[in-house]
Parts: sequence; structure tokens; C-alpha cells
Amino acid sequence: MAGIIAPSILSADVTKLAADVALVEAAGAKYLHVDVMDGNFVPSIAYGPAWVKQLRPVTNLFLDVHLMAVQPEKHIDALAEAGADMIGVHVEATAHIHRALQMIKKAGVQAEVVINPGTPVAMIEPVLGMVDQVLVMTVNPGFGGQSFLPETVEKIKQLAAYRAEHELAYDIEVDGGINDQTAALTAAAGANVFVSGSYVYDRKDPAAKIAKLLAITA
Repeated sequence: MAGIIAPSILSADVTKLAADVALVEAAGAKYLHVDVMDGNFVPSIAYGPAWVKQLRPVTNLFLDVHLMAVQPEKHIDALAEAGADMIGVHVEATAHIHRALQMIKKAGVQAEVVINPGTPVAMIEPVLGMVDQVLVMTVNPGFGGQSFLPETVEKIKQLAAYRAEHELAYDIEVDGGINDQTAALTAAAGANVFVSGSYVYDRKDPAAKIAKLLAITA
């Protein structure tokens, strides 16, 4: 399964965001990772439905929206209406993960469940049959530029094994500290969607970084 690269605009230059998005699209990225942070579930505040709405007309990239917010149900409809193609919700952020995922599906977009580094795969097994993608956070959420946590690789392997055993079809996405080395490591474990922020948008040569990630995860 060929890897899908999802550059994270959290590390892009917001003063020339459209240009940064166009650059990675031309370089072969298929997804654009948009972090929505409420300053509560995570300390940072970033983006929101208005950003997604403005991004939608300027790119054909698949908008992969990672919702880091307490009571994510409050934001699902607005993000879907703004143009999100997929919305990911943290199992740790809601007491009603089934309901949240059902809301995403009802809104007409793909559904993703997200787990933090300290959350075991067992926490999301009851909903794996209803999601299009699982996001394994390979750093603690909320900030770009963090170092990859190697202990998260085992969860990727568990999710890949569960998918095969139960004949499911969800993608496995990784987010946090993804570079050429950790992309290779997580791809070998079973991941096929790779969020990369600071590694891609380091201002040196984003296109070359995407080409390298695509080659490594092919």
C-alpha cells in the first residue's frame, strides 16, 4: 500500500499559506493535515472552521482535519460544512465516541478516531469497525516540532493486526516527529498515512522532503 503524505499546515507560514499549500500539492502530497485546537483539550489554539472554509477553494488536496477539542461534537457540523473531507476525534476528548463518529458520518465526511501516546488500542476497539482511519499520535498533541515517541510503534502493529484479523479496511495515520527515519519505521509497522509538519516545512526544500517520504513509504 503506497504511503500518503499529509503535510501539516501547523508548521507552514501563515502569511503565505496558499502558496505553501500549493507547493506541497505540486510535490505529490495527497492530504493536507489541518489541526483544530481549542486551548482546552490541548494548550494551544489553532485554526477552526473558518480556516477550513478558506482553504477549500484554493486546493484539491484531501482536507484531513484533526480536531483536538473538548466536546468535539460541538464542532463537527461546522467543520463538515466548511469543507473537511475527514474529521478525526480523540477518544480521550468525549464520553460519547460512538456518537461523535456517527455525527461525522451523518455530516457526509469520513470519520477518524485518534488516540494519544498514553492511550491503549483497546480503548478504541469497539469503534474500529465504523471508522475510515485511525490516527496514532506519536507525540503528545498540541505542539509541532516534538520528538517521535518510539513506544507508539507497537500500537501501529496492534492496529494493523486487528485490521487483518477482523477484515477491516481503515487506514492507519501517524502524526508527530515524522521524518525520513520515523516514516520508514512506522511504515514497516503498518502505517500508510504520514503527517509531517516541521520536517516538510523547514523552509529549505519542502518538495524534496515530500519526494523522500514518498519514496520511503512506497
